[in-house]
Amino acid sequence: MAMVFHGRAFVAIKSGGDLPQAHKETGAIAMTRAHLKCPARRDGVSGQIGKLIAALAAAAALTGCEQKNAFVPPPPPKVDVATPVQRTITRYLEATGNTAPIKIVDLVARVQGFLQTIEYQDGTFVKEGTTLFTIEPDTYKLKLEQAQAAEAGAQASLRQAEADFKRQTELVQRQAVSQATLDTSTATRDNAQANLQQAQANTRLAQVNYGYTRVTAPFDGVVTAHQASIGELVGVSSPTQLATIVALDPIYVNFNVNEQDVLRIRAKAARRGMTATDIKSLPVEVGLQTETGYPHEGRLDYAAPTVNQSTGTLAVRGVVPNDERVLLPGYFVRVRVPVDRQKDALLVPDTALGSDQGGRYVLVVNADGTVGQRKVRTGPLDGGLRVIESGLKADDRVVIDGLLRAIPGQKVDPQVQKIEAPQARAR
Repeated sequence: MAMVFHGRAFVAIKSGGDLPQAHKETGAIAMTRAHLKCPARRDGVSGQIGKLIAALAAAAALTGCEQKNAFVPPPPPKVDVATPVQRTITRYLEATGNTAPIKIVDLVARVQGFLQTIEYQDGTFVKEGTTLFTIEPDTYKLKLEQAQAAEAGAQASLRQAEADFKRQTELVQRQAVSQATLDTSTATRDNAQANLQQAQANTRLAQVNYGYTRVTAPFDGVVTAHQASIGELVGVSSPTQLATIVALDPIYVNFNVNEQDVLRIRAKAARRGMTATDIKSLPVEVGLQTETGYPHEGRLDYAAPTVNQSTGTLAVRGVVPNDERVLLPGYFVRVRVPVDRQKDALLVPDTALGSDQGGRYVLVVNADGTVGQRKVRTGPLDGGLRVIESGLKADDRVVIDGLLRAIPGQKVDPQVQKIEAPQARAR
């Protein structure tokens, strides 16, 4: 016996029978090929199967009524929170500036002659007094000797004139000669004195010119490449530039301070009883663009007496030691000057700050685990952490990690951490 499902009823088919043609046309499903030879038995089996199906359907319905789907909310997300760091910070005035040599001199030929020697290597460091060039010294040495000889002759003439004046004075006292003879002797003596003074001046001038034949370093510094060659005639109509010497240690750092900062610094200095001399002695810190932090330290040296009306800035200069010659004139540098100290300042990581149209803010977690938003006013970086000027309290739990999971007004699972200051970087 086989079963065939057709429409809504099961039909019993005797094993080995064939399906009627009508069943084939309606697409009946045959379990086994069979002939319908016993209609009565077929109806009984169908009834039992129908009751079984109804019982299964009722059981399924009853089961579906007993099982209900209940929504279980997910746990609140975990975020890292920490209280702000409290410590004493130093307030800095930050600016950008340029380095400049503290001394720079053009070496020139001050006498006319042929360049005889060059005594240095281009670009080398030389000490004060080092001979750098010589310009035909023999000629000027002869002129010096000539002037010295003339001076010696003038001294001899003066001695003779003074002896004659002394003798004529005695004769006049004895009335052996006339007063006119004494007057002539007096004039001869005075003329000899003048000639000696002239000869002495010529000697000193010859000495100066002879000294100019040796061009020496006026101070310790680096000498640039020479601009005249050996054998070249220099100093013909005007002083000829031979090279330039630059002093690199110490070195100037020039920068500008805007008018608002000037007013703020002067007000703080007045409250602390600082004078203009005290302000000039403030330390100054300098860093190159490729350096971390401000490794070069010096002091303020000069502040202009007036503010530039066109730019609204005050020109300020610092002096920085440069014994290793790391700083070269013309460098673009970062400058900061400590102007004040603040106790118990609040600091948070820069990554904990967000921004919107209203400005900067931080997310805090209240006592009940609800996230809140605090508008803050930020200050400079200090030790890798951002100073919070206002809008935050010392006991606030600030979200420092998981900001995307912290939504204002929603609850979170705060994980208390400690703020670790990152390595300070150049700004």
